[in-house]
Amino acid sequence: MPVKLRENKRIGSRHHEKRRGRRMNSRVPVRLEWDDATGKRIGVDAHTRVINPYGCMVVLAQSLDLEHRLALTNLISQSSNAAIIVWKGNQRPDGWEYGVELVAPEMDFWGLDL
Repeated sequence: MPVKLRENKRIGSRHHEKRRGRRMNSRVPVRLEWDDATGKRIGVDAHTRVINPYGCMVVLAQSLDLEHRLALTNLISQSSNAAIIVWKGNQRPDGWEYGVELVAPEMDFWGLDL
């Protein structure tokens, strides 16, 4: 399900912000979609490692830059939301760790009481 990504908006460093909401270890199947440099739509299925009402942590084989905009779909509920890469962690054997922030999410996006 395509989600129109919003125009680029400058977001400052997130390193010093307090974490919003309660985090929960949870493996939720998701699909991430973005446009590459040539405009081709890329779609990757993955799963979350940690979720909260405002985003999640996922591991992807692809290397993405901070502030990269994408669409994230919860494959259980089929809910989609625009999102932004706000943290890039360590490269692990299965890929890069990413912190993904949902843009103006519904509070029940994950279908869990967080």
